[in-house]
Amino acid sequence: MDIENVKNACSAGATGSAGLSGSGPSGGSHAFDGLAAAVLDTRGAVVRWTGTAQDLTGFRAEEVCGRPVQELVACFPDDLSRAAKMPMSGRVRLWHQCGDTIDVTFRTTEVGGSGSAEILVLAAPTHHVTHHEQGAALLRALSAQSGITIAVHDTNLTTVQTNATPGTLDGRPVQPGARLSDVLCAKDAEHLEAVLRQVLETGAPIVRRNQQVSWRHDPARQHALSLSAFRLEDTRGRPTGVAALYIDNADQMRARRHLDLAREVAERVGGSLDVLRTAQDLADVLAPAFGDFVAVGLAHSVLDGDEPAKQLDGGNMCSAALAPATAVWPAGIKRGESIPPLPDHPLRRSFRRSEPVVVGLDDFIAMVGDPQLVEYLVPKDAHSILVAPLHARGFTLGAITAWRCGRSDPFTEDEADLMKQIASRGALAIDNARRYTREHRAAVALQQSLLPPATTDTPAAETAGVYLPAGSGAGSSGDWYDAIALPSLRVALVAGDVVGHGMPASATMGRLRAAIQTLADLELEPDELLTRLADLIQRIAAEAPTGERDIVGGTCLYAVYDPVTRRCAMASAGHPPPVLVRPDGSVEAVDISPGPPLALSGMPYETTVIDVEPGSVLALYTDGLVERGDRDMGQGLQRLAEALAASCRPDRALDETVQALLADLAVQAPRDDAALLLARTRAVPAADTAHWEIPADLAAVSKAREWISRQLTMWGLDDLLFTTELIVSELVTNAIRYGRAPMDLRLIRHHVLVCEVTDSSSTQPRLRRARITDEGGRGLFLVAQLGGRWGCRHGQNSKTIWSEQTIQDSPEPTAYRGGSRQRHPQL
Repeated sequence: MDIENVKNACSAGATGSAGLSGSGPSGGSHAFDGLAAAVLDTRGAVVRWTGTAQDLTGFRAEEVCGRPVQELVACFPDDLSRAAKMPMSGRVRLWHQCGDTIDVTFRTTEVGGSGSAEILVLAAPTHHVTHHEQGAALLRALSAQSGITIAVHDTNLTTVQTNATPGTLDGRPVQPGARLSDVLCAKDAEHLEAVLRQVLETGAPIVRRNQQVSWRHDPARQHALSLSAFRLEDTRGRPTGVAALYIDNADQMRARRHLDLAREVAERVGGSLDVLRTAQDLADVLAPAFGDFVAVGLAHSVLDGDEPAKQLDGGNMCSAALAPATAVWPAGIKRGESIPPLPDHPLRRSFRRSEPVVVGLDDFIAMVGDPQLVEYLVPKDAHSILVAPLHARGFTLGAITAWRCGRSDPFTEDEADLMKQIASRGALAIDNARRYTREHRAAVALQQSLLPPATTDTPAAETAGVYLPAGSGAGSSGDWYDAIALPSLRVALVAGDVVGHGMPASATMGRLRAAIQTLADLELEPDELLTRLADLIQRIAAEAPTGERDIVGGTCLYAVYDPVTRRCAMASAGHPPPVLVRPDGSVEAVDISPGPPLALSGMPYETTVIDVEPGSVLALYTDGLVERGDRDMGQGLQRLAEALAASCRPDRALDETVQALLADLAVQAPRDDAALLLARTRAVPAADTAHWEIPADLAAVSKAREWISRQLTMWGLDDLLFTTELIVSELVTNAIRYGRAPMDLRLIRHHVLVCEVTDSSSTQPRLRRARITDEGGRGLFLVAQLGGRWGCRHGQNSKTIWSEQTIQDSPEPTAYRGGSRQRHPQL
């Protein structure tokens, strides 16, 4: 057909269209989604007209056949109007039988021989063709993606179409003509087929479901896939199969695992202030999530709380933590043992620059240069090693070493960057624990240096005490105990607890203990001593910074036991009551009236006096021993009483009893510091004491000397007769002259000879140096010179002046000899 004929056809089509079209607006659309076909002769006349062509245009075959095709064309585009022959493809607008026009895209091809060639025309609505081309382009793009596998499964879930390369897996789960079980492990194939069958039966699509699958030929290695699936249906809505998209999700899953690992490190590492526990937490998080084997090596000095050396090598590091703990580790890696030094190598220089190092087994062998050392240090089947330094606050504390073994993937640079972040966080946690260890040890050392000896042995009692620091990271506290030897063979027992933790609490405890030592020398009554101690706390609080004044305070229990009277006087400043274990095994908490804590001055304290049989055990303690998270004070006191009843036996040494009590009570590290003091009481036999009432007459002085002479001769102390007569003469004379009746004289014999003169006056005696012309004032001077030491104590309505002399060839108890009490200077 030449161009003139095409033009004439266009004109004829324009005039003749009325015979082919009905009325109606131009440009209407008609529902048609098929492919129309027609056959033209060489002149352009329609010779065959199919049913799909009728569906497209609305014209029947008898209306179209034999007529020029140009009559069906509403208008020709410019490129077709100038064409010399029928184009192979193009786009035109056709008339519809109702008068509308239809935008179609067509293709032509010659059919038949060269002498009687005919032209086959295939046409479809343009918008359908466009959608088809876009869909095909999308399918081609998806099929070209290496990480996306498209598979069409029939109703039996057999693969009928896929973009997977035949004969290769290459990360794709299925091949054409295969079932999932031919490619995947049986368990994974069964699970995936169940998912696809559910889509086939319900029609509900599955979108981005994460799956972990293993290939049949490599079951040890898992792969991450994201599955999306939807049902395929025919024109009648009947299921014909399932289309599935398998997307390689390894990168996303790896990124998610990295985020999860970093979050777990942040949550689990750093919760403890113990260096070894922190290192083990770090190793436990990383194995097996990051590496098959993980070891955390730390400098020896870090474990002690000190700063590490500037250059770390295997020789000054040890394996602080290993994970998994149950794994079979090489002989050269054992927890707590030193790491052998490694030779210098460029990879080690990267480590010194605080950069992580990733090496394969061959590179590590080349670096070490000794196959035996490699076998000694590398886990079996390891093929990839990652070493990251633990660097914090300018110090390299140690290193994390991770190994991957067997079929595990080698470490990547991305994983090295992740390990660098984890190592940085872990190093800060370990350094915090190191610094706490240093401060804690310093505070505990200070605390221990301020405490008395663990055991003492005096005429009044045998004592054993222990201080137990807190185990929860709170630091040392101000808990303390004391046993103070007093004149007249008495002993003062003390237990106290200062508010707060750390160095300030320890320092406050030291000040209070020194104050109690000084006040005990004054031989004050327990209630009076606590009153003065409360005043001292108020002064300490006033000296504290403004924001810390409210946290200065404490509690204290002060008791004085007299082995002669076998009585114990005690007072409490907000402290738990002591527990008394009698020789018959009965146990009771002493009914004592607790006063206010030491921080509250101006409130009175009350002294309680109890009778104590010889051989009884008096237990003083702090609240950290009886208070736990799972029980209150009452329950803890009952538990302590039961433990004392079971542990306190006359045939057991007191220090062994203390250890048995701790083993029974402290089943776990206490949240608060605890102190415990046990005192097994003794008594001075009646035969070692003598008492004489002094008449209010100076003539009684000579009678007192006579009584002293008889008593000392009966005791076999003739060598002390002269000095004792002089001391008694002076003390009795002062009592008669300056004191008030009743008055009495008492002698006590032990490793010292104690002379006591008591009167009803509260006048305080004062030692002074008499002048040459003075007729008196030399009595106490003589007493101080002749005796080993002397002193005065006040009761409620009396005072007692006492003097001690050492008895020769009488063994003095070790703890009492040269103990905390100081001799008065010779005047």
